[in-house]
Amino acid sequence: MNAPVAPTEDLIYSVEDGIARITFNRPQARNALTFAMYEQMASICENINQDHSIKALIMTGAGDKAFASGTDISQFRAFKTAQDALDYEARIDRVLGTLEQCRVPVIAAIAGACTGGGAGIAACCDIRIGTEATRIGFPIARTLGNCLSMSNISRLVSLIGPARTKDLIFKARLVEAPEALALGLLNEVVPDVETLQRRATETAKLVAGHAPITLEVTKEAVRRIRRTLSREEGEDLILRAYMSDDFREGMDAFLNKRAPNFKGK
Repeated sequence: MNAPVAPTEDLIYSVEDGIARITFNRPQARNALTFAMYEQMASICENINQDHSIKALIMTGAGDKAFASGTDISQFRAFKTAQDALDYEARIDRVLGTLEQCRVPVIAAIAGACTGGGAGIAACCDIRIGTEATRIGFPIARTLGNCLSMSNISRLVSLIGPARTKDLIFKARLVEAPEALALGLLNEVVPDVETLQRRATETAKLVAGHAPITLEVTKEAVRRIRRTLSREEGEDLILRAYMSDDFREGMDAFLNKRAPNFKGK
């Protein structure tokens, strides 16, 4: 049975023949996520864990410009206190943890830019397929001056190693598709968006036909192998970034479309 689809919603969810699909539907904002979208994504994953008719999940973004460009920066305007920063990162850790622990294989169909929190979402997925135009990265060192959540840093280090994680974040660069494939940020690269969506569906149908317990156990075992920094271990780092003058400067510069002037304090 197909779930109802409302094209005007920021996040579209549908199910067809046991394959679920989440589409970030804000192409006008490069599919940047609002807090409500994060929560809806987590709720969907929790529902999938209870609905054993669903065998796989595809995640993608509307249009061909971006998979997801991370958290909508306007959401940060309300940040006033240290607790605001801690609550935000706790939310990200919780939501992405829910995605990562979704019992079915999760396939990211990545067209265009996949940056910041969007790249964090992609890192939670089990299989990542991109196009020749896909670019992935965490450019926060030249934009906002904040930090990744502790779980996102843990996932990235597990995925590509500590040296490459630092290279990616320190240089604030977006990795082109061939390098992303070589690094393991992508599992497969296809020519264009049309092929991408077809290949994501083919892959979802393939894994949906395999023994679900085998996939579920393997997925959880791999997750358990990776050590994830706890919020307590990273709390001082979160506050160092989000309570800095640089973060306020980066946010203002981003929203006003100017270059930031970071001063390291």
